[in-house]
Amino acid sequence: MRRAICRLGQAAALAFYLAASGATAIDAGAVPEPEGYRTDDYRSPVPKTLTGARVIGADEAEALLKAREAVFIDVFPRAPKPPNLPAGTVWRDPTHMTIEGAHWLPNVGYGVLSPEFETYFKSRLEQLTDGDGVRPVVFFCLKDCWMSWNAGKRALEWGYKNVIWFSEGTDAWQEAGFDLVKATPVP
Repeated sequence: MRRAICRLGQAAALAFYLAASGATAIDAGAVPEPEGYRTDDYRSPVPKTLTGARVIGADEAEALLKAREAVFIDVFPRAPKPPNLPAGTVWRDPTHMTIEGAHWLPNVGYGVLSPEFETYFKSRLEQLTDGDGVRPVVFFCLKDCWMSWNAGKRALEWGYKNVIWFSEGTDAWQEAGFDLVKATPVP
């Protein structure tokens, strides 16, 4: 009985501390980081972390962009051409908007990359960082988009040391009052 009362006292003290500090014992909405890459349901809640990377918000992203301290890489996927278009139909890629100064590397955020897209991603990342594995690289997409998480994780696995994840991407950028510009994919 005495132990039960002691545990209740400890639990009450913990609850009071957490409430006073604004913390919660268990974040019911927390999304755990997977061991590997996310390979489906790319537009769903993401973790708050990316192990080995720094996570930033719109204000810090703006500061890095203004200081020209980092390479910004937008990994939003390119819309596929519909497979059953009638013969002679002209297909135009939908317009994609991004942060001014960012480089759009479409389709490199999938959980599984084809050999061609892996080569494309590796070579463009090396080119954009001038082969400097410690140059800061900011990966982003949209809010609740696993593409940027996957791309950042892949860059870390390739040995990049200063990976930054702007987890809420262009959604947070616009919410902060910053403008977007039309994007053109990096060839």
